[in-house]
Amino acid sequence: METNRIRDYIAAFSKRELPKLIKRDLMVETVPNKASVIIGPRRAGKTSLMMEILLTYDRLQTIYLDFEDIALRGLNALDVLKVITEIFTEISGKEAKVVFLDEIQNVIDWQSLVRTLLDRGYTVFVTGSTSKLLSREVATQLRGRSLTFLLLPFSFKEFLSAKKEYPPSVSSFTDIGRLKKQLLEYLDFGGYPEVVLGKQEKDKLLAEYKEMIFLKDFVEREKIKSIEVGRFIFSFVTQAFSSELSSRNVLNALKQEGVPYGRNTLYTYIEKLQDTMIFFFLDRYSTKVKLRTTWPRKVYLADTGLAWRIVNDRGRLIENEVFLELKRRQGLSPLSEIYSYKDIAGHEIDFLIKEREKIIRLIQVTYASDRKEIKNREVNNLITCSKELHCNNLLVITWDYEAEEKIKGKKIKFVPLWKWLLNI
Repeated sequence: METNRIRDYIAAFSKRELPKLIKRDLMVETVPNKASVIIGPRRAGKTSLMMEILLTYDRLQTIYLDFEDIALRGLNALDVLKVITEIFTEISGKEAKVVFLDEIQNVIDWQSLVRTLLDRGYTVFVTGSTSKLLSREVATQLRGRSLTFLLLPFSFKEFLSAKKEYPPSVSSFTDIGRLKKQLLEYLDFGGYPEVVLGKQEKDKLLAEYKEMIFLKDFVEREKIKSIEVGRFIFSFVTQAFSSELSSRNVLNALKQEGVPYGRNTLYTYIEKLQDTMIFFFLDRYSTKVKLRTTWPRKVYLADTGLAWRIVNDRGRLIENEVFLELKRRQGLSPLSEIYSYKDIAGHEIDFLIKEREKIIRLIQVTYASDRKEIKNREVNNLITCSKELHCNNLLVITWDYEAEEKIKGKKIKFVPLWKWLLNI
């Protein structure tokens, strides 16, 4: 271990003025004897969130170690323990109490390191997200010794704050018009911090993100042997966002394109896509638990910007964003579960929210600006399913229509997307 290099790193960080950060809505809690693990897709802002948390502590008793930094390359668990317990105290004159470990997968035997730090009473924050070890696995490896927090790209509220467009109030049609204009941009380009704040061409940056995720987190990490099949499946599933996906769909598409494949390889590749953390497969609700995880499932993207130039379908973009917001709110209510639903007769609703053993809300999503544009089928499906599922909390998220109506004895609330996203 090159101690001089590490001393320089610690000394430099202690003097470094941290940049002004965009405050994130995600509240990362701490519990004694458990590490707080921040997971999420690449480029979602996990390191920035760590810095935001770091600023709430006394910096003289806080150590931040970025294991992507060349000064910390090749360290094992014992090396890092020495850095925290000895070298930090030597440099700062204080004992570290709070430890931030960024890109932890680069440390040999990192699991033992984290457990040792917890046993010694340190407050520990952890992230990890490269092709060697994705953030989801960090949480899995520390099961029982960690609390996991999912960080997605900016929410619409964070997007507005980052662009300094968040309105102090919404008191006029002009205010609403401005919000809707910003929402259109947000749906098109998404909420990746660098895309929102950067001056580069947004579509070029998003294309680079997708290619990096495909090559590093899918091909390299999963050791994909057939790049042709891997790329086809990656692209096909991306294009299927906000739609129901089955392995048969992919199988038929491969046949039509003449792409050679193996059936077992196909199933494996589709399942492995979830490890990139830019795909979410949503189970269909059934009273039979075993059937909930079977195909077909609906697929959603971690950011609507990843669908840029794929399809010009506002309805699908809106549905995808509603799913992402539900995922964010799920973090505030860990016992809630999100499903899609379709009954035997084919009546379908977009989202079913369940808490413990009770279904607490049914949600339809539509790109409609007035009542006439909302299809009777969507409302009738909501009413039919509400009777089957014994749930009377019915919501339709629209583009621009707001009302509360009683239809066939059921009260239905219609809320514009911007208002629902901002929780107004």
